[in-house]
Amino acid sequence: MNTEAEGRTAAIQFRRNNHLGVQPLGDLVAVIEQATGVDVAVLDAGPDEHGLTMRDRRRGAVFIGVARTRKPMRQRSTLAHELGHVLFGDWADNNAGNWSSRNPAEIRADAFARHLLIPIEGLREFLGNQTLRAQSSLSAIVQRFLVSPKIAAIALHQAGYIDAPTKQDWMALTTPLLAARFGWTDQYRALQADSNQQRAPQQLLARAIRGYAEGALSAQAIATLRGIPLEAAKADLSEAGVVPTERPIAWADPTELPDVEVDLAALDADLNAPDDVDEQTEAERQAE
Repeated sequence: MNTEAEGRTAAIQFRRNNHLGVQPLGDLVAVIEQATGVDVAVLDAGPDEHGLTMRDRRRGAVFIGVARTRKPMRQRSTLAHELGHVLFGDWADNNAGNWSSRNPAEIRADAFARHLLIPIEGLREFLGNQTLRAQSSLSAIVQRFLVSPKIAAIALHQAGYIDAPTKQDWMALTTPLLAARFGWTDQYRALQADSNQQRAPQQLLARAIRGYAEGALSAQAIATLRGIPLEAAKADLSEAGVVPTERPIAWADPTELPDVEVDLAALDADLNAPDDVDEQTEAERQAE
């Protein structure tokens, strides 16, 4: 089985195992976290850093990080690409998701990402038996499946809807161009705003919020995880009714202290004795 077939088979199996059908996927970060339990974060990164996957070999913990960007279709492709590496166990010392290295593992992860995001069966359900000639059809598919024109064109060619020359022409188009020409620029800008936001791993953030509610973690920790100002974090927590629990300190409550009996007679004797002895001794000395 070649890398293309391996990627498609794994994508079909992932969708089947997680009851995702063949329809477009929504929030891909949530899909990955809920389906695999892997922590996913959207982070600040350099212009050439798109994504990476890391694994703690000792604990078996896996982490996917993708770059904050104003290119939402690329971010979704990177997420799907990195998920492919996780499912195939493609562990390496520095497995960056910039797709610049064209080794078999990268090609297979590309294929997985494409078939996960825009399955051929989903295309056929959407398009039926129609013949595609106009760019408006490409725009509708890009908008529906939230993939780049390049990925959409490859999928359409594999599904038999367009010929090779049309595929090459459509691969050169961009999402902003299609959105502007066919009236969904506002939706695309909303997608840009979403993909350009930092995002903490949901499981980690949920544990941190529980710690805050139990009084064990500060609101600043929540703000740092989310990459937002402290006041904004406090406002969000307060609005959701999440407030730290005030735990009374048992030893500070007088009613909880035990009864103690104290005999002060011996103390009184000790306090009076030294002065009497000293005065008597001085009088005796003067008599002598």
